[in-house]
Parts: sequence; C-alpha cells; structure tokens
Amino acid sequence: MDFTSANHGLWDVFIWGGIIASLLLLANVLTRKVNFIRNSLMPVAALAGFILLALRSTGLLKFPAEILEMITYHSIAIGFISMSLRTTKTEVKGKFAFQSGALIVSTYLVQAIAGLIISVSLYFTVMPTLFPASGILLPMAFGQGPGQANNVGSTYEALGFVGGRSFGLSLAAVGYLVACVVGIWYTRRVLKKRGVTKVETKIVSGSTVTEVFQEANEVPLSESIDRLSIQIALILIAYLVTFLITDGITRLIVSVAPGAGKTLSSLFWGFNFITGSLVAMGTRSIISKLRKSGVMQRQYQNNYLLNRISGLAFDLMIVAGIASIDIYELKGLVLPFVLMSLAGAIITYIYLKWTVQRLSPGYADESFIAMYGMLTGTISSGILPLRQIDPEFKTPASDQLVVGSGTAIIFGAPILVLIGIAPNSIAMLMLTIALCAIYLAALVYFIIGKSLPFAKKK
Repeated sequence: MDFTSANHGLWDVFIWGGIIASLLLLANVLTRKVNFIRNSLMPVAALAGFILLALRSTGLLKFPAEILEMITYHSIAIGFISMSLRTTKTEVKGKFAFQSGALIVSTYLVQAIAGLIISVSLYFTVMPTLFPASGILLPMAFGQGPGQANNVGSTYEALGFVGGRSFGLSLAAVGYLVACVVGIWYTRRVLKKRGVTKVETKIVSGSTVTEVFQEANEVPLSESIDRLSIQIALILIAYLVTFLITDGITRLIVSVAPGAGKTLSSLFWGFNFITGSLVAMGTRSIISKLRKSGVMQRQYQNNYLLNRISGLAFDLMIVAGIASIDIYELKGLVLPFVLMSLAGAIITYIYLKWTVQRLSPGYADESFIAMYGMLTGTISSGILPLRQIDPEFKTPASDQLVVGSGTAIIFGAPILVLIGIAPNSIAMLMLTIALCAIYLAALVYFIIGKSLPFAKKK
C-alpha cells in the first residue's frame, strides 16, 4: 500500500476531518471571547459551519463537497442510533412524553402546510417551473435541521427539484439564525418582565442533563474491553443491521414494482436514520429483556458516553450540513426561499405561543423558548436561551425536548409517507396538504383537547 500523501483514499478523511476539528475549536474560542457572538447564543457547530461555508464560497478552501455530504448523511444516523440506545428513565414516561412528542410533530405539520401553500401558490402563478412539493422541505429544515434537509432535499433533487439539496440546507441555516435572534429577543423580554437584570450562565453543550458516568451493574473500568468500545460496537452493529434491512427492502421493492422502486428506494435510504433508530430501540429492548430474565447480568449501554457520541455526531452534521450549501444552486429560488423562511419563523412562533400556554401552564415561557429554539434550529439552540431564564432547569421544559424527541419518532412516521407521495402529482400534493391538516387537528386535540373552546362547552 502507498502510505504517502498521493494516496487520497488513505489520508483525505483525516485531513479534512482535522480542518473541521480546527474550525470547531476556533468557533468555540470565538464564542467564549467575542461578546456579540457569545450573546447571539449561536451554537458553536453552527458558527463553525458558517465559517467553513464562507471559506468554500470564496474559494479560499477547496473542501470536497462529497466528503461534506457523506459526513452529513452518516452523522445524523449515528446520532439518532446513539440516542435510541440510551436506557430510559421511568420518570419521563407516560402522557407527558407523548404530548411533548405530539407537540413537536404537530409543529412540523404546521410548517409543512405553510411551506406547501407557498410552493403551490408560486407554482400556479409566478413560478411555473418551481418544484411544487418543495414546501415540505420547510419542516425538514426548520424542524429537523440540516441532516434531514440534506436527505429529503437530495431525494427531491433526484426527482427533478434542481438545487433541492442546497435549498433545504439553506433553509436550515436560516433556521439557526431565526432561533438565535428570537431567542435573544424573547429571553431579554422575559428577564425584563421578571425584573432580572442578568443571569450568569456558562456556555455548555446541547445536553439538557448530566448523566452518571457509571451506574449499577455496568461494565467496570477494570474490564479488559473499554466501555467506550462497547458503545461504539453497539452503534456500528445497529448501523450494519440498518444497512442490511434497508438494502433488503429496497431490493424487494425494485423487484416487485420497478416503476415505484426509484422513488421509494431513495426515500428509504434518505430516512435510514429512522430505520436505525428503530433497530437501536429494538436492541435496547432485547438487552432489557435479557437482563430481566437473568441471562445478561450487566448493563452494557452507558448513557453518558452515548450522549457524548451523539453530541459529536450532531456537531459534525451541523458543520458539514451548513458548509455543503451551494450558493450558486439557489439562483432562481430566492423568492420561495425568502417566503418560506419568513413563514417558518412567524407561523412557528404563533403556533407554539398558542399551544404551550395550554399545554404547559406555569412554565409557558420556558417551554416556548426551548421548543421554538429546537423547532427552528436544533436542541442546543433551544437549550441555550432556556438556560437564560431557567438556569438550573427547575421547570419540565428541558425534559420536554429530550423525551419529546424520542416519542416524536412514533408520531412522525406518517410524515414519511406524505413526503413520499407529495411529489408524485398535483393531485397527490393536494391530498398531502389535506392529510397534513387532518393529522394536525388530531394531534392538537390529543395535546390540548380539553382546553379547546368547543371542548369546554360540553
């Protein structure tokens, strides 16, 4: 083997990985030392992504786009698998967890309806060449972040949406800015209302809780295999099973229905993180049953290490996702981009303000700013402003983000079907909007049914 720099397959991942690592550290220093950046509450990974985007766009750094796309694609799956492998806590189960998940998914639906109304309206009026189903990228970008915006955007790009991937990633980048701007404005407003002049909090990671490093019956530090190795082994095995399942399903679909195979195949591969999450949940359930039966004596998952791995994966996803935006591909998509960005910011604000006042009485401000930050950016852009008004996480607002993200996978499953049928035809697109509205109504009733006006009259 050639071990020199001429062997790009040997060295490229580490060279470009080192550059991303350097930019993350630079962004961390800027966040700590530059006041206006610190006060912006922008996540470190997002800042590093914008720096790398600027370097690529100006031609100062020829970072290969395919490596950025690869990092974005695999990081979201590894992050979700890591989160899904974690052992659960009994105190965050029950209706609270499911209502939190329903709130998250209902916000996706609000964003989807708003985005689709914009894209359909433009398609039938001033932009007949616009991909009519492009509006569904709004919840993927604002609600789920760059990873899912990348996946769905790439899928739609294969179906004819020119620049779809960069369009989705650009919406995700704007979502971060919206989360930061609204987060600063809203937290200052709340602090002023409460008569608090300043809250001294340290900039921390996106984790809402600090897990115990070693719980009872875990693999001890003196074991011959490192505890981190076990976590990585579980993750990689789950990802291998995910690949085998996805490959098997897509091959079966192509053999049975070649016409629909191309669309469904790209959809399954694009949503591999959902399959990975389900595989990880199944793995966690099997381990739990083996422990209860006495066949397995030790607890092999370590929540502390799994949180650190998922945090690393999501940081890499954010940096690579933002940096991989191709500004040139947005040419001709400025109008829908601006309209969807404004609609996403405004409609998400209005809907969450209306909902959390009924769902979270007593901590509505904390719940709103945490949810708004996450549903326009990521969980870290929800946690950072929350720490300004609830520095010790005394309210359940932080738990809403964590447990809600888990149960949202269940409520969000039908959205995958809607994403698949929306681009098939105008009739299917209209059906998608109608189904979004019906599903939204059902979730709203589940979340706050008793507080609705018509419910009170009964």
